[in-house]
Amino acid sequence: MLGIRRFEERCVELYSAARIRGFMHLYIGEEAVAVGVGEALTEDDAVVSTYREHGHALARGVPADAVMAEMFGKATGCSHGRGGSMHLFDADRRFYGGNAIVGGGLPLAAGLALADRMNGRDRVTCCFFGDGAFAEGEFHETANLAALWHLPLLLVCENNLYAMGTALERHQAQTDLAMRAASYGMVSWAVDGMDVLAVEDAARRAAEGIRAGTGPHFLEMRTYRFRAHSMYDPDRYRDKAEIEQWKERDPIERLARQLREHGGLTDKALAALEDRISAEIDGTVETAEQAPEEPVEDLLKYVTSQVEEASPR
Repeated sequence: MLGIRRFEERCVELYSAARIRGFMHLYIGEEAVAVGVGEALTEDDAVVSTYREHGHALARGVPADAVMAEMFGKATGCSHGRGGSMHLFDADRRFYGGNAIVGGGLPLAAGLALADRMNGRDRVTCCFFGDGAFAEGEFHETANLAALWHLPLLLVCENNLYAMGTALERHQAQTDLAMRAASYGMVSWAVDGMDVLAVEDAARRAAEGIRAGTGPHFLEMRTYRFRAHSMYDPDRYRDKAEIEQWKERDPIERLARQLREHGGLTDKALAALEDRISAEIDGTVETAEQAPEEPVEDLLKYVTSQVEEASPR
């Protein structure tokens, strides 16, 4: 969680200095969800994410060097510099986006889960999405088919209360999302998304249930983003006092307190961890800056198909 937080904070610095361009959506405050859920998944499982996916990618094991290079648009990025912040992708680690469309990852995740079920593979597909996506048709179509077809699908709704900038109670008549998801006949419950231990426990129980053949599960992670929706967002729709109140539930500080109370963390160890993470992120930035850009002659690669000359008869 600390690594994700410091990575995101460095991205803010780089974006403000115009060294990272384009759109960027930060995960600061929501780290417990990515890390807790990630602990419950195996390497064979699949992860489908949103455009706020830096934390998901790092928690999944996508190398920080590859993520930072992608932020810089370099050829060594995990998407070869073609995706940027919103389109991180790593098929080797079964990390299938980074999807810029709200709710766009949901039907993709259903397809992955259906393929695994049809081929008899013991896998779970985990799909992250936000409370704003809950209002999209893709969610309801996916939830219905997942329950109908008994898919091995873990739906993780990161309910940060504001979607892009509209409060949950302003776009949902019923704000208990877990209860609404249960209406599709799947196991559903709400989780304190600011508590990584609670997240890990809930995700593990859900994953075990899915593997046992009980069908799709839905987890409503009640969390909060400390930063605005994106770097372009002036964040005028939230009360500053509310933001500070949620920061008192910071998942990193919360876990640090718990570890201190049980003798699992000292100030010296925490300082050493901070130093190591800082050095690693410095290295990712240096590597990204020195990485090559894609050659101009390759700009249409993967965009248009190459027509092969017909062989003479």
